[in-house]
Amino acid sequence: MRDVLLCGRKWRQGALSAIPSWHRRRAAIFQLAATLLLSSLLLGVGFVAAKPLFDQLTAVAVQRYGPPGRDAVTAWRRLLADAAGLDEVEQVRRVNAFFNRRIQYESDDVVWHQNDYWATPLETLGRAMGDCEDFAIAKYVSLEALGIPRSKLRLTYVRAQIGGPTSGIVQAHMILGYYPEPSADPMILDSLISEIRPASRRPDLAPIFSFNAEGLWVAGAPAVSDPTARLSRWRDVLQRMAQEGIQ
Repeated sequence: MRDVLLCGRKWRQGALSAIPSWHRRRAAIFQLAATLLLSSLLLGVGFVAAKPLFDQLTAVAVQRYGPPGRDAVTAWRRLLADAAGLDEVEQVRRVNAFFNRRIQYESDDVVWHQNDYWATPLETLGRAMGDCEDFAIAKYVSLEALGIPRSKLRLTYVRAQIGGPTSGIVQAHMILGYYPEPSADPMILDSLISEIRPASRRPDLAPIFSFNAEGLWVAGAPAVSDPTARLSRWRDVLQRMAQEGIQ
């Protein structure tokens, strides 16, 4: 079996072949990769709402990244100010476009010299680089800051087929799903393409599991909402965001 890359992490290709499509969420989910990934991530952590304190963020950005960091935070602040009061669909569109234009995709081993690092939005903006998880986290935090309910947002690991339907290249990947309604086909905010499409129009993606501040879902199973069963990397990035001024 060949290895595939999960935003800096390798998985065996054979283990990914059984992941179901968006329309077969209640079918048997691929167990091995989900089990391995979840066991490496689960740990106790509390969640907080994203409330950027931009004066503090700007000071940290200047200290770490100089004038480019200050300018990046200023642009982010302007984005949220301009999008405030707009309808949710337009907010989603603007946030997705902002990060896809501003951030260059790069792997964790290049940016952070680590196999797997979840960056805060400030870290991503300050370096102007990030991998799929960093794009998804920055968009999630921004939309939550705009007041979109957590229940409408899910960070989702997917199996992505790269290079078209006949391609044999498979990459585990993270996107952000926006659910206009609880039972709606989610809209996919992705770092691979700029257009926001419903999941039904992304046959190249098949979900592994998803999570937000309220729970964790594997295929069609009920949400795992036990406060002791949380995501360790999510915990770590939340702690760093709080230190930077996102509380």
